[in-house]
Amino acid sequence: MGARIACLLAGVGARVTLLDLDASIAANGLERALKLRPGPVYRASDAATIRTGSFDELAGALGDADWVIEAIVEQLEPKRDLHARVDEALAGRPQAEWPIVSSNTSGIRIAAIAEGRSEPFRRAFLGTHFFNPPRYARLLELIPTPATDPAVLDRLEDVSSRLLGKGTVRANDTPAFIANRLGVYALQRAIELALELGLGPDEVDDITGKLIGRPKSATFRTLDLVGLDVAAAVADHCYADLPDDPEREAFRVAPVLRSLLDEGALGEKTGVGFFRREGQEILALDLATGDYRPRRRMASPTVDLARNEPDLGRRLGLLLAGADPAATYLRRLLDATLGYAATVGPDIAAGVADVDAAMRWGFGWQLGPFQTWDALGLEAVAARLPTRPPLVERVLAGPGAFYRDRAAVTFAATALEPLLPRLGSLDVERLRAASTAAGLPANASASLVELGEGILGLELHGKLNILGPEAIESVRRACELAGRAYDGLVIGTLATDFSAGANLALMLMAAEEGEWDELDREIRRFQGAMQAIRHAAVPVVAAPRGLSLGGGAEICLAAARRQPLAETYIGLVEVGVGLIPAGGGSTAMARWAAEQVPDGSHVDRFAFFQHALELIAAARVATSVAEARTWGLFRPADLITADPDRQWADAAATARHLAEVGYRPPARAPIPVVGRRGIAAAEALTFNELQARRLSEHDRTVILELARVMSGGEVAEGTAVGEDYLLGLEREAFLRLLGLSKTRERIRHTLKTGKPLRN
Repeated sequence: MGARIACLLAGVGARVTLLDLDASIAANGLERALKLRPGPVYRASDAATIRTGSFDELAGALGDADWVIEAIVEQLEPKRDLHARVDEALAGRPQAEWPIVSSNTSGIRIAAIAEGRSEPFRRAFLGTHFFNPPRYARLLELIPTPATDPAVLDRLEDVSSRLLGKGTVRANDTPAFIANRLGVYALQRAIELALELGLGPDEVDDITGKLIGRPKSATFRTLDLVGLDVAAAVADHCYADLPDDPEREAFRVAPVLRSLLDEGALGEKTGVGFFRREGQEILALDLATGDYRPRRRMASPTVDLARNEPDLGRRLGLLLAGADPAATYLRRLLDATLGYAATVGPDIAAGVADVDAAMRWGFGWQLGPFQTWDALGLEAVAARLPTRPPLVERVLAGPGAFYRDRAAVTFAATALEPLLPRLGSLDVERLRAASTAAGLPANASASLVELGEGILGLELHGKLNILGPEAIESVRRACELAGRAYDGLVIGTLATDFSAGANLALMLMAAEEGEWDELDREIRRFQGAMQAIRHAAVPVVAAPRGLSLGGGAEICLAAARRQPLAETYIGLVEVGVGLIPAGGGSTAMARWAAEQVPDGSHVDRFAFFQHALELIAAARVATSVAEARTWGLFRPADLITADPDRQWADAAATARHLAEVGYRPPARAPIPVVGRRGIAAAEALTFNELQARRLSEHDRTVILELARVMSGGEVAEGTAVGEDYLLGLEREAFLRLLGLSKTRERIRHTLKTGKPLRN
């Protein structure tokens, strides 16, 4: 874990010293971490800023440290001994010169680690609980002691959000803190109920994933991914350290889990746990017999009815109202989980908002436990519990709900206190409501939002933000309105993914019905919207996050600047469905290749053309913003936001800055192209790949169409062509490819399976 935290810090530009008992142990740990997939660093070169050594070098390493993180074995005495050495090495420094010192632990009491340390140490010290893997897991629990300097806590919270992208929650110093305490309880209860009701891991996972607002990995698959040894260790810690917990027995590791551990079946890391892969088939463990059998889905009329309800709160209500085994299982599981959260909540956190945030960020719950209480109704849930938690009784007698009017219950007073936006963030939901009420346009795909200080926002909020006619019209309208009445425009989303691209289903339907004139008009509209972004009178800043594919990437390429979230995975992937980027993406990459050669230079631009062509032809998706920069999809001037909650504010600030320094849209300058040389090179390269059977005939057809567009067609090398000319080539090639049966086969397969077809 220490090596993975080191990688996270190095990835955001920190110089890191990684120490262990021996320098070779530290080096080997780092080497193992760097081999993990997905990778722990944003780019391979980040690891060069990590120096490894032994604890013998501790005093020297502390010399100019800003943050000292201890992440050794989860045992109290070794942690105390190491922190005594840190205290000794830092002794005599003025308090202002002390670094932040933290112990990274998943549940050991922080005050116990600090016992006996000096006053300067105790003021600089707190607990941190990074969730694994540190680069991707958003939650960071901060656990102060009574002696921790509040300024230290505030500083670390700011750094963790601004630089590391963490959602930080301040937890009380209790065993397992917030997320593991509630999350492990829920997982243990899930196993217990499955055994009691005779359900298999596959059946439980079928109904405890996205159906109830939890991650796709659901319950037993999550245990396999986390590691059965890790899950059991946390449960054992809770059982040992919570002697007065009213639900202590729930943390006793189930015999079936203990049996798997004894057999060395640790889950994903050993290839066998509650599930086992045999060839292409995944088998599920029969909890009663211990044998593995083919997976099966949960047969349930209640589930079948509820799956069609898009609102999670109403869906949960339908599920819990049923009478079949699935409904019984979910009702008992959720009732137990919600009851436990209400019972221990006041011991583990300051208020319901902290508990809910910890479960959303740490375990991927769509609704935290107290949000779920409100969605189902306090009285309805409380009536089913054998004992009503005192907190629920107080809330029923007082505010009546855990949340109301953008306020949430605090445990100390059992009263509602306003929910303030996180530092550095914009409350886009509130701004959207106000903007819509004021008459700004909105539809099912997007809403125009006043962000303040003269900046307009376009919030995409459709399913995966698929770019259909409504969304495209919203883009055009936003650019027109921004140019007329605002100083800048931000295009972003609050969803996990910026955009999965254009609406393939609509295009396929139109092609199969022969509506070629309408398809031509739609492509022109799409290109027109992208040109409106590029040539808007005010700066347009795209704020991508998560998947930013196809048309989503084309929005980014058209924008004046991009403010990507650190975890943005961008790519022009149209070739995977037998098409080419035709919303200006092929033109944009041809322009990028031309721009790499300064005017008057004799450098051969062909290598840049080939790079761009191969990037699109391979339908590659960048695994980080840093990688996308090397491809030309992001530019050196583009700033990166780490914390999703800050992205809108950062993007608006970028737009504001561009406006204040006198932004002017780019001139419609001609683009020098490689012409027939590029087409000939593509023909030769694809012929060789075809002969080596690394390409199919249809792959070659698609790539040659792409090469023709990006080369500028049958013109001489160095010819300068206009944007409109290249956009016309894009449209023609796109329609030709869409007219081919093999392309339509690819689209149908992708829409059905979510995977590409190589035909």
